[in-house]
Amino acid sequence: MPKMKTHKGSQKRFKLNKNGKIKRSCAGMNHNASSKTKKQKKHLQKGAYVDKENIKTVKQMLVYKKG
Repeated sequence: MPKMKTHKGSQKRFKLNKNGKIKRSCAGMNHNASSKTKKQKKHLQKGAYVDKENIKTVKQMLVYKKG
C-alpha cells in the first residue's frame, strides 16, 4: 500500500491544539480592508475553531499531525 500523505493546503491552514481541537483563521481579511470597520477587522484577526461537523474531515487531511 502507498504511504498516506498530509494534505499540504490543510497543513498551512490548520493548527492542532494539545486538547485535540483544530484552530483556523477567519475568512475575509485578505482584501477590501478599507471598506471594513475597525471592529470588524479586529474580530477577523482572531482565530476560530473548526466546527464539529468538519473535524473528522480535517483530521483525515492532517494524517501525521499530533495534538
